[in-house]
Amino acid sequence: MADLFPDAAKAHPATPSPDGPLADRLRPARLEDVVGQEHLTGTEGAIGRMVAAGRLSSIIFWGPPGTGKTTISRLLADAVGMRFEPVSAVFTGVADLKKIFAAARDHAKIGQRTLLFVDEIHRFNRSQQDGFLPYVEDGTITLVGATTENPSFELNAALLSRAQVLILRRLDSAALEKLLARAETLMERALPLTPAAREALIASADGDGRFLLNQAETLFAVDLAEPLDPAALSALLHRRVAVYDKDREGHYNLISALHKSLRGSDCQAALYYLARMLVAGEEPLYVLRRLVRFASEDIGLADPQALVQCLAAKDAYDFLGSPEGELAIVQACLYLATAPKSNAAYKAQKAAWKSAKDTGSLMPPANILNAPTKLMKDIGYGANYAYDHDAPEGFSGDNYWPEEMRPATFYTPTDRGLEKRIAERMAYWNDLRLKRT
Repeated sequence: MADLFPDAAKAHPATPSPDGPLADRLRPARLEDVVGQEHLTGTEGAIGRMVAAGRLSSIIFWGPPGTGKTTISRLLADAVGMRFEPVSAVFTGVADLKKIFAAARDHAKIGQRTLLFVDEIHRFNRSQQDGFLPYVEDGTITLVGATTENPSFELNAALLSRAQVLILRRLDSAALEKLLARAETLMERALPLTPAAREALIASADGDGRFLLNQAETLFAVDLAEPLDPAALSALLHRRVAVYDKDREGHYNLISALHKSLRGSDCQAALYYLARMLVAGEEPLYVLRRLVRFASEDIGLADPQALVQCLAAKDAYDFLGSPEGELAIVQACLYLATAPKSNAAYKAQKAAWKSAKDTGSLMPPANILNAPTKLMKDIGYGANYAYDHDAPEGFSGDNYWPEEMRPATFYTPTDRGLEKRIAERMAYWNDLRLKRT
């Protein structure tokens, strides 16, 4: 490994250099020192059980940046006495992997098993991922891959079937506080922060321990006359950019959260997820398209103004642009969240579409067909059509269904919002229809 990747040993030294980055100097030496992942590393966790058994299966670590994927992998190899071979999918090709597999086979002959750690494993294409399969199956390597992307989307099913997916959680405030305390112990001094600024620093890390320690290292390096308050801290440090890829899982998670918060009539949560998306750089028109869809799917005729509000917000945003036009999106979001909910129109569409496919090309009844020619009149088109405006109550109660088809019920309004009144009208017309048949 050292011959193939001369920088690998330096990237993962057994004893961190005292002049190295703070995050490297604070890398845990034991699995029990890893913070925030006790659900995996504890005695009842998947990793704890593997270590206790002294044997690892292949693993895919899935989690946000800075949560310990690389550190845990290295400590796993140490805990069960395996060679640790770290590579990055960004810098490694098929030829490099073949050399690693060959070296792993040579070590296997003398009883030395190899843990191959592949960082950013999702960056390998499908055929490259397939290349791991025979070496995993015959035990040449134990594969431990790390990814920030959803393995279901990014990794081959064949590879996933041979590995256990373990999910690492973003570090919570308690875990991040432990990292800061360890940093202060190592540096033998406290961070120059007020309590409120310390909380702000932890919040700014967004669950990323490595980012937090890098920020702490910057603070240790500056000479300050007095502790920083939150405003001074914000001015000194770079603001962390929210993790959000418009074409990846974070995008779908947030739009799902927004949609379900709206459906659950929680306007505060809906506004939060809307802000998360727009602050992270989501295209406002994409959000507006989803709001328009929501207005029809989850509100419909319970409040027809919901759709009007969304389209008005789209026009306002087109007219004003960002940031001024974003307030119109907020208004539409709040309107949707606080409107009465009904998916009756959505269910009616699905039922009607299914019926249309099932019944094929049935002709409507002759009485409601137009008869623009003499021949059509002669064969009965339009005969005995009852003009509803001439009937009492403006309602004829005529039959509008194909003769071969019994009347069906697709739309059933709820008792919420305007649909309650619509339901009353429908019941009134049904009563009239029964009286006139």
